[in-house]
Amino acid sequence: MTGSTDNYAPHPHIGGRTAALRALAAWRTQRPGSPRVVLLTGSSGSGRSRLLTGFLMLCDPEFRKQLILDELDPSTVPPELPAPAVPSAKGLTSAQFLWVLADHYGLDASDAPSVYAELARLGPLTIVVPDVDRAGPVRAAEEPVRLVRDVLARLAAAPNIRLLVEVPRELVVELGEGLPPGTTQVIDLDDPEWADPEAIARQAEAMLNPAFLAPDLPFTTDAAVRRTLAEKIGRRAGSSPLVAELAVNSILTAPEGVDPDDERLWPTTIGEALDLHARRLGADPQLLRLVLAPLALAEGQGLPVELWAPLASAVAGRDMRSAIANGMALAGPFVQPLEIEEDPITERTLIRLLHPAIADQVQTGLPDIRAAQARIAMALLQSVPDQDWGLADPYVCDHIAAHALEAGLLPQLLTDPGLFVHADPVTLRAALESVPVGTLGAPALTYLRTAPLLTRTQGSELLRAALLESAFVEDGLPEYCEAVHRLGLDLPWRTLWSVSVPGVSEVTIARVPGANGTDLPVAVLVVPAGTPGAQSAEATGDSAVLVHGLLHPGTLLEGVDLAQVVRPSEEERAASPFGLSRGSDYVRVWDRANDDAVTALICDSPITSVDLSPEGILLVATARGARALRIHSDSHRPSRHSA
Repeated sequence: MTGSTDNYAPHPHIGGRTAALRALAAWRTQRPGSPRVVLLTGSSGSGRSRLLTGFLMLCDPEFRKQLILDELDPSTVPPELPAPAVPSAKGLTSAQFLWVLADHYGLDASDAPSVYAELARLGPLTIVVPDVDRAGPVRAAEEPVRLVRDVLARLAAAPNIRLLVEVPRELVVELGEGLPPGTTQVIDLDDPEWADPEAIARQAEAMLNPAFLAPDLPFTTDAAVRRTLAEKIGRRAGSSPLVAELAVNSILTAPEGVDPDDERLWPTTIGEALDLHARRLGADPQLLRLVLAPLALAEGQGLPVELWAPLASAVAGRDMRSAIANGMALAGPFVQPLEIEEDPITERTLIRLLHPAIADQVQTGLPDIRAAQARIAMALLQSVPDQDWGLADPYVCDHIAAHALEAGLLPQLLTDPGLFVHADPVTLRAALESVPVGTLGAPALTYLRTAPLLTRTQGSELLRAALLESAFVEDGLPEYCEAVHRLGLDLPWRTLWSVSVPGVSEVTIARVPGANGTDLPVAVLVVPAGTPGAQSAEATGDSAVLVHGLLHPGTLLEGVDLAQVVRPSEEERAASPFGLSRGSDYVRVWDRANDDAVTALICDSPITSVDLSPEGILLVATARGARALRIHSDSHRPSRHSA
């Protein structure tokens, strides 16, 4: 027995797990001979997260005050120390996780190598990493593997870092590989050494207790019956607290006909929990699995309740609306609602499975997951009103790419700039980076190139649209630029043209005499000597000049008399409604009339030169080339029809 002894109370959150808590306390105490790295693992549903949460309660100086520590086994209680860093991996890419860690310690780092160097200089650190199995914004992107290889393995190898990681069993060997003997301890909650059947029975007993909100039933109100029933459920559940939880949920949801003495009612696996519950309600177990299938394949925090029936119908190939509407008793033990606040006055309800292990079990019963994902992706696409992504459910915008990725259909999906603008750039980028670049079309490649900017800025849909509009022009895709303008967003600029000329060192707004006697506005680009179409500008021959029409694409002017190139006077510049400032990779434009910011252009390569015409034409040079943008502000913005 590895649970609590008769002399001490069990941990109030987990009801036992004394052996595991002792090992974790020894790690936290840094006792001689204790491991520096602990890998907490076990099958999905074995109670890893619950155990880790209970242990962290003991590590938090404030939460400890709420516990009666004198009642607990002292060998399970770590000393009072500053709380460890607890960066959760849930939903994060490996790069995001590393920067969360850097932010926690306030590191002055500019890239990943400098983060590790700064961590090494900080002295002894204690880091606890939960939810490695839930890393990444897109399930199919296999982010847990990258997180272990790219980040956690390096942290584990650092001699100044004491590391506790909740990690899937299949990644344990890789994470501990190469570390010196005695450095690592593996706590596998499915092993008899760490299993605690008494704790599982105690958990079931608490769930059955009306004092903890269970309904008053013959097998819940009688303490002796309740205890006996909990022991039977725990015994059948083996090492899985989740199986015990599902068994209790089942009989509390549908208590009719429950015989506490009939052990055939109590499951030994998650699959049995599903099947036994369905049969007790007189339903086909396959119907239950089809009802749960969209939730098992859902991305993010959960599925909007409005999409549950349509997606279940898509997966099943038949109308499932009645089964969903009348099936909460059937699905209830395995799902939970989640209220999400979209804004101060609007909430939306998501529905999700109680535990990822249920999703794994449901997926094993699907004959073809790839086909199911294809049907879900098509149903989500068809749900977009008039194919206007601005009107689509946020789940559709943010997660259709993940479903299409698992269906093998992602490259075919990525042709609509509306999706690029309205989708969460973190999830869309993760999905895009999971497919071979050679399978992507031109607009998707532009998005992929721009994605680091979009994820870095985490800007609004308007900023994403503006950055993509300019990127499409840079990449020679004017039709996609126009498609962005047709989305109905008031963009802060219109990109007039772009030239791909490497080595532009300076750009200048100017004018030259035109053929009809009027001045022609131009952009003067200083480029390396030998650039096609450029004129020699210096006696040294190291640089040359390109003259391009300022307002129209494809108007490279050759043979211009450079002596006739006239730059705006200081008076003309002072009369401009716009002001300008710049950094290494951004340009800010503001309205001089009220000092309000008009916009900021962020570039994916260093800016080498900028200029701004009195009329508000912004000229920007980067390592990629040069481009011209007509800046709009509220007082100088054309109508959508004239833009």
